[in-house]
Amino acid sequence: MISTAIRVARVGSAAELAAAALMILGFPAIMLAALVPSVYAFAAAAAVTYLADHYLHRKGSYLINRLSKVRAGLSIRFLIRQLLLILLLARLSLSDNLIFYGAIACFIAFYGLQAPHGALVTLIRNRRRMPVATRNVDLKSRIRIPDAPPRRLLHRSAEKMLHLDLAAVAGLLVSSVMDTAVAGFIGIGLTIGLGGLYVLALMPYVRGRKTPPKAEQVLAAVDDWLAEYKPETVLYFSGSKDSAYQVNMWLETMEQLDTRPLIILRERVILNNLAPTTVPVVCVPGGVHLMNMDLTTVRVALYAANVGKNIHLLRVPTMKHVFIGHGDSDKLASVNPYSKVYDEVWTAGRAGRDRYAIADVGVRDEDIVEVGRPQLAPIRTWQGVPEGRIPTVLYAPTWEGWDGNPGNTSIVLAGENIVNRLVTADPPVRVLYKPHPFTGTVSKEAGAAHRRITALVEKAAAERAADPRFTVDTAAQDRAKAELARIEARLAELSGRSGDKGDEAEASRDGVVDVARHEEVARLRAEWNTAYWVAFPTWEHRVIKGAEPRLYDCFNVSDAMVSDISSVVSDFIASGKPYAVTDSAEVGVEEFKRQNTAVRAAVILSNSAAELGGLLDAVRDPAADPLAADRKELKQYLLGPDEPTSIDQFNAAVAALALKSEARNAGQETRLAGANVDPAEAAELTNAVPGQRLPSAGESDGVTA
Repeated sequence: MISTAIRVARVGSAAELAAAALMILGFPAIMLAALVPSVYAFAAAAAVTYLADHYLHRKGSYLINRLSKVRAGLSIRFLIRQLLLILLLARLSLSDNLIFYGAIACFIAFYGLQAPHGALVTLIRNRRRMPVATRNVDLKSRIRIPDAPPRRLLHRSAEKMLHLDLAAVAGLLVSSVMDTAVAGFIGIGLTIGLGGLYVLALMPYVRGRKTPPKAEQVLAAVDDWLAEYKPETVLYFSGSKDSAYQVNMWLETMEQLDTRPLIILRERVILNNLAPTTVPVVCVPGGVHLMNMDLTTVRVALYAANVGKNIHLLRVPTMKHVFIGHGDSDKLASVNPYSKVYDEVWTAGRAGRDRYAIADVGVRDEDIVEVGRPQLAPIRTWQGVPEGRIPTVLYAPTWEGWDGNPGNTSIVLAGENIVNRLVTADPPVRVLYKPHPFTGTVSKEAGAAHRRITALVEKAAAERAADPRFTVDTAAQDRAKAELARIEARLAELSGRSGDKGDEAEASRDGVVDVARHEEVARLRAEWNTAYWVAFPTWEHRVIKGAEPRLYDCFNVSDAMVSDISSVVSDFIASGKPYAVTDSAEVGVEEFKRQNTAVRAAVILSNSAAELGGLLDAVRDPAADPLAADRKELKQYLLGPDEPTSIDQFNAAVAALALKSEARNAGQETRLAGANVDPAEAAELTNAVPGQRLPSAGESDGVTA
C-alpha cells in the first residue's frame, strides 16, 4: 500500500511521502489551533509544516512542483501560515493590541520585500548566463569573468527569503502567551531587518565589475579561441537530460583522435551532465550564435543522435557530416530515414550495412563506412577459465520497459529459474547478478522478482561461505580492502579539490581540466576495480549494485553471461565468451534468431531455463563448444575485424573524409577563381551557408529547425 502511494504521489521514498502528508495535514491543524485558540498547538503544527516543507525542498520532491501548479506554491503556503497567525491573535482578543497591528504591518512589509528580492535574483542569473558555456576553453585570458555570487545568496533563494518570517512568527507566538509585546517586536524587527539586508546583499551583483561581459564580447572571445585552436573534427550533440549518455559514450574516442577535436552541445543541461573529459567543449544554445561561429577549419562533423537541431550545423558545406549514432542494434532507430541527410553513415560492422539495405530508407551503400566500436576496447577477449578458479556466470537482465511486453526482460518469468539453476549447478559456478538500474520502476512484478532474486543470491552466498570446500585467503582480502579504502579516500580528496563551480559563467572561466588529475583519477579507478575483485573470494556469489563496478568490468571477470535482448548482448559478443539469451515471449528459437541478429550464436533459453546446461558445458569445455565458431563469425559481422583496432579504423575514416572535404573546398575555390570572382567574395561563397547572417541589435536568437 505504501509503495502504491509512493508511486501515485511520485515521491522518492516513504520518508518523503510522510513529510508530504504531514505538510498537507499540518495546515488544517494550524487553522484548527487558531480557531480554538491554542498557542501551543499552533506552534507545534506550524513547526511540522516548516520542517516538512524544508525537507521536501531539500529532497527536490516532485510534489513541491505539483503544489505550485494548483496555486499552493511556496509563497502561498507561507502567506496562509501568516494569515492564520493573525487569526490566532484575533481569537486571543489581541486585535486591539499594538502587537496585532505590528504583525499585520510586518507581513505586508515582508511581502513588499519579495518583489525586489525576486527581481534581483532573476536579474543576476540572467546577466550571468552567457550566450556560450565552455569547458577546456581558455576564456580567462581573453575576457574578464567575475566570481559568481556566494552560493548562499542564490541557492534556493526564495525559500531562504520566506523562511526569514520565522523570527516574527516565533516572537509573536511568545508575545501571545506573555504580558509583554517585546518578543513580538524583536521578532518583527529581525524579520524585516534580515529581509532588507538580503536584498541589499544582492544589489552589488547586478552591475559593474561583478557582471560578465556582454554577449558580443563573449562570442568574440570564443571565436578568437577557435581561430587559435583550429578544431578539425567536431562531435555535435543535442538532446534531453536523460540522453547525456549518448554523448558521454564518445568522449574517450574523441580524446584518442589524431585530429584536433571539439565537442559542440546545444543544451546547457547536457553540459551539466557531461562526464569529465580533456576535449574542449562549447555549449551554444542559440542557433544564430552557432551558425556565426568560426568553424572554417573543421572538416568532419560527427552526430550521435538524429534530432531537429542538427540542421544548424548540417547547413555548413565546408565540412563533411557523419552519423555515428549511439549504439548498433536491430532497433528501428538504427535505420532512421533521417540518416539520408549525412554525407556518410558509420556502422560497427557489416550488420549495420545490411540493416540499411534491408530497411531501404534511402541511405546508399557507398555512403556507409564500417569503423568498429571504439567504446568496446576495454572488453577483454576470453582465454578460458583461469586454472584453479570456478567459472563465473554473469546474469545481467534488462529492465521491463514501458509497454508491458513480456519479451522485454527475463526477470519476471525466468529470472528465478535462471539463478536457481546457476547456484545449484554441479560442478559449481559463481553467479554475479547485475540488474538494470531501472528494474522495478514501472512494473511491481519486476521489482518483486528482483528482490526475490537478490535474496536467492545472498542466501546461496551465505551457504557457500559455510561450506568447508570453499576456502578464503583472508590476508589477501584484508590487503585488498585496505587498498580499496586508500583509493576511495584519494578519489574523494580529488573530487573535493575540484569542487563545484559557482555557476555556469565561473565554470566556463575555470573549466580547463587538470590533465594530471584527470589521468590520476582514471588510474585510480582502474586500481579500484582490480582491488574490488580481490576483496572477496572468487567463488562468492554477488549482487552488483550501483554504477561501480561497471558493466564492462563485470564482463571481464565473467566466463559467460545470461541476458535479454539489449545492447548488453551486442557488447558482450566482443569478448567472444559463451552467452545465453532468454526468449521470454516464447516466440520459438528459429523466429527469435530471425528477429534478433545478436542471438544467432547464443544458447536460447526458455522461461524454465532448462537449456542452461548447454551454456555451462561450453564454459567448462571450450574445445567442445558447438557455438564457438558461430560467435567468432557473428562478432566480426556485428563489430568488424579485430585488426586494425577500432580506434585505428575510426581515425582512418576521419582522415579519409577530411580529404574529401578538402577536395570539395579546393574545387569550389578553383571554380570561383576561374569565374574571376573577387578573392574576398570567393572565400565568402566557398564558406557560404544559405540564409546565414548576423543578428541585428535586439534580435532574438531564436532560429528553429
